[in-house]
Amino acid sequence: MINRRDFLKGSGALALGSLMIPGRAEAFSSFLKGGAKPIGIQMFTLLRLMGDDVKGTFKKLADIGFKDIETAFSPKGYYYGLKPKELKTMIEDAGMKWRSHHVMGAPFKMPDGRALPPEYAFIASLPNLRDNHQQLVDEAAEGGLPYLVCASAPVGTLDEIKGSIDIFSKTGEASRKAKIQFAYHNHATEFDLVEGKRPYDLIMSQTDKELVKMELDLAWATKAKQNPVDLFKQYPGRFPLWHVKDIGSDLNTITEIGNGVVQFKPVFENAKLSGMKHFFYEQDMAPSMESVTTSFANLSKII
Repeated sequence: MINRRDFLKGSGALALGSLMIPGRAEAFSSFLKGGAKPIGIQMFTLLRLMGDDVKGTFKKLADIGFKDIETAFSPKGYYYGLKPKELKTMIEDAGMKWRSHHVMGAPFKMPDGRALPPEYAFIASLPNLRDNHQQLVDEAAEGGLPYLVCASAPVGTLDEIKGSIDIFSKTGEASRKAKIQFAYHNHATEFDLVEGKRPYDLIMSQTDKELVKMELDLAWATKAKQNPVDLFKQYPGRFPLWHVKDIGSDLNTITEIGNGVVQFKPVFENAKLSGMKHFFYEQDMAPSMESVTTSFANLSKII
């Protein structure tokens, strides 16, 4: 079975182990009193479940209680065979807000050189920021999106890192002109050493903090031995978006919220420090809508 980890490979090990510590419970309570953010969902979660019923799927998500949507790719392209304006209307008609959209940073290749399974071969032909950054920014603007996110980019060598940083910088500038905020979504591999340097640190230090924000994926950060709160302290205000994702004790299996090892409460306690504006539940190609419903219920209890 192929999943997002196969598409957008992460690596690293060990789970985040910090629990809600004394003294922060009050801060968390204050965060909640100020009004918790609406719960969003990243649509990669439903890649296997949506089929051709895009409108019906959005209605199901609204009925569960989701308020915010972050879209990704599908066999019909980035916008499910629709124009961005049409998709925006469909989401809003379902009673939700379209907050963010994921695009690829470069033509996708499997990390181990394998060919993509036939049902996912479309991913390799999607427009990408390296070759089509202005087109992708223009489409996001057409949809009235506040955020455009690079889902994945090559970071396995210093040359790849440099190339990706160049992509982020030019896309960030084009996004600024379109009144969109650009961000980059991490996996675990950004924290692997490449010739003694971490791609994550190079990205953060060599891009403009206003043009290139981050969408922190909590599960991949956990897998890479990274405490999200420490990242917030190191780069305050640079994380307007989060992927609220859980991972099993094997640090490979993405699972329902609350069924894995990610400790979410300390992260939410530090939402203000991070600069968080929106967060999206994600479970890479969830097996059923029951999984989605379980995650929504468990996440509602956390926040």
